[in-house]
Amino acid sequence: MTLDELKQVTIDYYVNLQRIKKADTGNNPELEYQLRIYKSKLSSLGIPSEEYEM
Repeated sequence: MTLDELKQVTIDYYVNLQRIKKADTGNNPELEYQLRIYKSKLSSLGIPSEEYEM
């Protein structure tokens, strides 16, 4: 997998988590944890996560 492919997969996963969060009406600690993890991964790849937040 190239770096560009890794970046795209990470962005796609983060966006999917954002969609789940938007649709979820309850408290979901695992979802919040996953969002923090992927936000850190985006940051480590030099991608600002703010551009992909809903």
